[in-house]
Amino acid sequence: MQELKKILSIVGPKGGVGKSTISANLAIALAELGRKVICVDLDFGAANLNAIFGIRKVENTLDDFLLKKVEQLTDVLLDTDIKGLKIICGGDVPGIANMPYQRKMKLIRHLSNLGSDVVLLDLSAGVSFNVVDFLMITRQALLVTTPDIPSLMNVYSFIKSAAYRRLTVLFRQKKCPELLELLEKTKDVESHPNLRTMEDFLLEARKIDPEMAEYGKRVLSSFKPYLVINRVQTTADTKTGGVIDNLMHQYLSMKSKGTMVIREDTALKAAAAKMRPVIIESPSSKFSLDLKRMALNL
Repeated sequence: MQELKKILSIVGPKGGVGKSTISANLAIALAELGRKVICVDLDFGAANLNAIFGIRKVENTLDDFLLKKVEQLTDVLLDTDIKGLKIICGGDVPGIANMPYQRKMKLIRHLSNLGSDVVLLDLSAGVSFNVVDFLMITRQALLVTTPDIPSLMNVYSFIKSAAYRRLTVLFRQKKCPELLELLEKTKDVESHPNLRTMEDFLLEARKIDPEMAEYGKRVLSSFKPYLVINRVQTTADTKTGGVIDNLMHQYLSMKSKGTMVIREDTALKAAAAKMRPVIIESPSSKFSLDLKRMALNL
């Protein structure tokens, strides 16, 4: 799939890590920098972006476009009180998360044609094909986690699944059945200990098709997500991104683009109770300052 330069994805491999709150407030921070921003709720089955923005009544949602009730994705754009920022709210139609490939491609085309500087996608938690496929077409990905070990391991598992999904799509498109078969063997390390790491796989792949193996390596190296560590409380918490980086380097021959830290902040609870974004309700809070710094970095 072609990478779309203006699209930014935010994903939380595990639910409950603050992904949607970060998405909404980062969209505001980018808009406050003078960018035209569209924030899209692609959290199929658990859409809540409108609630974070304090929008109680939503007439049109993404479901209306996917179910062909409206012709254009722009028909479901919703204005906000923030200058330069519009949102597209998600819906809750059963089964919509497992959308057919052609419908997904149509959505991607319409996302790429939205008239804005930045299209920010708030993706579902987990590692479904939909999530990985949307991640594959974005300019930059932010993977949100908390400092606890289970969350960190979920991030690593997500990155691994995304990497292998990218290679699977590539080898299918290029009609390389032998490489697909070799990739399938990596799922059973006990039977194939020679395929324990990505470098092991690429070494064997070069024996089959050196050119495609090198192409696959370039595809993987192009995926450099930011690691966002949310709810940081201690100095040790700030260093947890290094754990993921080490695993990525050792087993996947990949690197992140860097680590961003968001501090724990009681202001979030107060803002949520008022159904207002934190960055609007408490612009000088630790969370808000961290999000503004993130927007500048991006």
